[in-house]
Amino acid sequence: MIRSFLHEVKSDLYEMSATLPFSDLCRQLNITDGGTEYLKPRNVGLIFFHESPQDFFPGSQIDIVYFPNGVAGKNYLEKICDGPLDQQIRDALAYIRAIVIREKVIKRPNQAESQRIYSYPFSALEEALVNAVYHRSYERQEPIEVRIESDRITILSYPGPDPSIRLDDLRAGRIRARRYRNRRIGGFLKELGLTEGRATGIPTIMTAMQSNGSPPPVFDADEGRTYFLVELLIHPDIQAEDHVEDHVDLTQTESQILTLLRSEPTSRKQVADVLGYEGRSGNMLKAIERLMSLGLIEWTIPDKPRSRNQKLRITANGQQLIEHRKTNNVRYRLD
Repeated sequence: MIRSFLHEVKSDLYEMSATLPFSDLCRQLNITDGGTEYLKPRNVGLIFFHESPQDFFPGSQIDIVYFPNGVAGKNYLEKICDGPLDQQIRDALAYIRAIVIREKVIKRPNQAESQRIYSYPFSALEEALVNAVYHRSYERQEPIEVRIESDRITILSYPGPDPSIRLDDLRAGRIRARRYRNRRIGGFLKELGLTEGRATGIPTIMTAMQSNGSPPPVFDADEGRTYFLVELLIHPDIQAEDHVEDHVDLTQTESQILTLLRSEPTSRKQVADVLGYEGRSGNMLKAIERLMSLGLIEWTIPDKPRSRNQKLRITANGQQLIEHRKTNNVRYRLD
């Protein structure tokens, strides 16, 4: 793991690390304390170079929750990104990118060139997440929370910014911090090219959102500085409904179930019979579970999942998706 890091950052230590004793390598990176007989890891070493830092720092992960129907809806997708810190960041960014980043080309009147916009500029998302990881507390057991709704993304970390930063300045995006939390973590993130470490995070987010034509980001904290919140709104020219519809890639089975439920609510057994499945087919159950998690279908009696009268029905989002796919001649992917 350490050698992979050295190779990625093109460190001169990489070649030496093949023959250098492990204890000496750790001392070179300044990630251990103590003598040879009592060598113990520093916190930054555990956070970056242990397979499960959460064993030592409970809650030191990134929790992502996606609400296709808003936070009031019952259906949601959840992903927990744990492991070494840089892997957490990469996994979280890859997941968020797959769900929310959508491109749209707009031809403006009286303009020769088309304009290319994104639902969210990825650089703003990356900076906001890395900023949260950099400045969070690893003594507290609250994970970083990323909430994805149809029209916004909220990133919440604990605690809030340094008390030397006035709330009015924070909300206006004016940061003049001179004290940095987690300097060693910032140093490793900088070597990995994930941060500049010069209080440039918030200005970078603001610039990226403005360049994309997105609404300005929201930065907030409470008076007690117990949390820090960053909220990014979807580009106004990419409607929330279109955004949800465009990212859904259905399998053949999922598409067949949606089409079947469009006419009327149907029991799970009837769905299996119509589609030619015998009993509790794993493929069919997986398709139903995914359609529910995306908010495209739901139970008719949600508070009694084992009711004899229980049926599946399509939601308004599911109806919109069918219309969208029909209008745009979208085909399903193979199971």
